[in-house]
Amino acid sequence: MNRSRARIAAALALSLGVLIVSNGCQPAGPAERAGQNLDKAASNAADALNPKGPMEKAGEKVDNAINH
Repeated sequence: MNRSRARIAAALALSLGVLIVSNGCQPAGPAERAGQNLDKAASNAADALNPKGPMEKAGEKVDNAINH
């Protein structure tokens, strides 16, 4: 059981590293920015129907700080 958790953790760490490196090299183009705006609009619409709790809001702030 512990061995499979270690493998999953290693795979997640490797994936995160690849994402950080690949996203840090190129600026976002117009299509990517438009897609991000659509994602934000969909998220805001979902939040209006089902408000987020404090932990979820804190997690999103951390995600935004890492991604931007």
